[in-house]
Amino acid sequence: MLDLKVLKSALEQLEEERKIPKEKIIDAIEQALGAAYKKDYGKKGQIIRAKFDINSGKTEFYQVKIVVDDTLVRMEEESEVAEGKPQAEDLPVQVGEPADPSRQGEVEVDERQWFNPEHHIFIADAKKIKKDAKLEEEIIFPLEPKDDYGRIAAQTAKQVIIQRIREAERTSVIEEFGGKQGTVVSGIVQRMERGNVFIDLGRTTGILSFDEQIPNERYRQGERIRAYLYSVEETMRGINIRLSRTHPKFLEELFKQEAPEIAGGVVEIKSIAREPGSRSKIAVMSHDSHVDPVGSCVGQRGVRVSTVMNELGGEKIDIIEWSEDPKKFVGGALSPAKVLSLELDTEARHAKIRVAEDQQSLAIGKGGQNVRLAAKLTGYKIDISSSSGENIAESNGETVAVDTATNEKTNI
Repeated sequence: MLDLKVLKSALEQLEEERKIPKEKIIDAIEQALGAAYKKDYGKKGQIIRAKFDINSGKTEFYQVKIVVDDTLVRMEEESEVAEGKPQAEDLPVQVGEPADPSRQGEVEVDERQWFNPEHHIFIADAKKIKKDAKLEEEIIFPLEPKDDYGRIAAQTAKQVIIQRIREAERTSVIEEFGGKQGTVVSGIVQRMERGNVFIDLGRTTGILSFDEQIPNERYRQGERIRAYLYSVEETMRGINIRLSRTHPKFLEELFKQEAPEIAGGVVEIKSIAREPGSRSKIAVMSHDSHVDPVGSCVGQRGVRVSTVMNELGGEKIDIIEWSEDPKKFVGGALSPAKVLSLELDTEARHAKIRVAEDQQSLAIGKGGQNVRLAAKLTGYKIDISSSSGENIAESNGETVAVDTATNEKTNI
């Protein structure tokens, strides 16, 4: 006999902790009871269902039959083999009738199901029970209640319940985290395996693969970290929640959390160029002339940008105001270097920039990083030359530095 008080408590606990609706668990119980009944008392081909009342604890069993006719099923005596009829390959060729080449080798296949009296009921018989019965409708026949099941039937019921609860939980997890895709989530480092970090997100575990980790960043078991949820995949082995700390959108989402102007849409991040763990450049614009886009991201005394930098392990962030004028935008993208002159070929997406000799190192950056990020941010190939006219660097995402003494080019 079921203890209904304990059962109700368990259902409420599953609903609260695993977000599985009580209705789905009750449905799983009903399917399990139906499977157990069929195992001990049913026949082959029967469809047996159960209706469980959570308040009284009573269970009603019934058999379901599908309404069919000759177009949906075939009887055993219709079999050509049973009647001794010749098969297609045994039929003689009719003299005087040319063979249709398009139908050569074709054998007509009867796709109708075999009639099973435990599974089907002809429409004529169904209308005796229900006057308005229609094809493929279900007709219900009550069964005698049973509550004494064998060990195998009980084990079958247990497996059905476990399977249905897992399916319901999987669906619930997909719905929850599918809605969080494209946002920042927080979790606790669970373990590290083969370079991958597994993060406990509460109801499931996220994977921060080696490629999505910030270089030289170290993780400790039990520490809380934030990451960008970029993919929710359902596989045969379960659900894969893919996380990233190197994704450009991670930077954007962090600024949304720190700057209300960005979250509200007043300030928009137009483009991002990032080398994770080292340096990033973001271009921002304001849809309100009274709001400074750069100041909104930097915050009072730099508190907003500092918070984002600390989250990214000290990654330096350059914030540039986006402009519809390509010259102004490309020139600003080389910040903090000051540009003397700029020639732009918008069709070829090529920019030639001159800087003062004391600005050369700032324009190029360590290892060519500044000009490389500027090229990624703007989408322009950038050539930098000094005020004396000597070519200093070229970049279209891959930077080449030029030694002014030897005029030799070196990949950076």
